[in-house]
Amino acid sequence: MREGLPPDVRLALAQLGARRPDLVFDARWFASVGSTMDEAARAAEVGSDAGWVAIADQQTAGRGRRGHAWASPPGAGLYFSYLARPTRNVGLVTLAAGVGVREGVARATGLQAHLKWPNDLLVGRRKLAGVLAEGGGIGTPAAAVAIGVGINVRPAAYPPDVASRATSLESALGRPVSTAAVLVAVLEQLADTLAALEANRTGDILRAWRAASPSAAGTAVTWSDSGGEKSGVTAGIDDEGALLVRTPIGLERVIAGELDWHLPD
Repeated sequence: MREGLPPDVRLALAQLGARRPDLVFDARWFASVGSTMDEAARAAEVGSDAGWVAIADQQTAGRGRRGHAWASPPGAGLYFSYLARPTRNVGLVTLAAGVGVREGVARATGLQAHLKWPNDLLVGRRKLAGVLAEGGGIGTPAAAVAIGVGINVRPAAYPPDVASRATSLESALGRPVSTAAVLVAVLEQLADTLAALEANRTGDILRAWRAASPSAAGTAVTWSDSGGEKSGVTAGIDDEGALLVRTPIGLERVIAGELDWHLPD
């Protein structure tokens, strides 16, 4: 059920609007919702503009890449979906969004997290945040991409399989964090990185992503595709955002799928 914006979120968005009048967000708040991605998809279908945002305190059916669930307990995280209307460089939206989320978190909290291809934000080996992009009508005037963001803000009772590999802003920093402050910082940086794609400044995005992702080069990975199980060592990303992996039979270009990352301790 949609409700009014909490006072701290309303104030933070108003302060951002005063400082950055060029940024316009149509923010909707849900105390509990199945998935903010579903709300953004519905908004896209009825013609909502870029900058439409669904924010939830809790998701009962939050999801990540390839159908994985995203644990979204109430009061513990920042869960939102942002509607973008890209006209170019759509294939780099996920990477650009990752850069925006990372820079927003750093601006709001000072925490310098790392990116892991294609959409994870890590502190050490633990997952802090994830980004999901789902598009429709790509290549048409009605093109839309819903960008889902889930950030663990404070410790929560995650399912056992998640708790062993997750962290939160407050756990990493050892102090309280304002969810509203993180929200507006991430929205601002997300809007700016997407604007860079629209301006065809893909080099800026790729450089920022590569600088923030130490695991994209020199990390052992394994994965499966139509050719069976494969393994190799990451060798960066190409200019289209694909992960490059050096294998015994040559350089592989990975554009999708699940990889097992053998990250150092």
